[in-house]
Amino acid sequence: MSAFEDVAAVTDLPEGEMLGVTLSDGAPVCVFNHNGTIGAVGNLCTHADFYISDGVMHKDGTLECVWHGARFDCRTGAAKRFPAQKPLPVYAVQVENDRVLVAKAEQSTQST
Repeated sequence: MSAFEDVAAVTDLPEGEMLGVTLSDGAPVCVFNHNGTIGAVGNLCTHADFYISDGVMHKDGTLECVWHGARFDCRTGAAKRFPAQKPLPVYAVQVENDRVLVAKAEQSTQST
């Protein structure tokens, strides 16, 4: 059994875009393409449980929740702007055969 789950085609994630997906265990995940690097973080804002993928990815790599404007670093999940204070979980990602694969369990996040 693979530790990674196929969630999307690479073509589903143009540069600067985000996509909300749900893993088979029910975990909501936001996959994104920042400067050609595909990554994944938890898709629920740690401030108010709103979908991060409904927000905006800024050129500096921060993900902004559309509801209250909280921002998170896409690489580390770290909260970068109030009202969020807790980081988003970060998921390992692999790209194989033009498919985006996300780990079924979140990684440890860095705290900042």
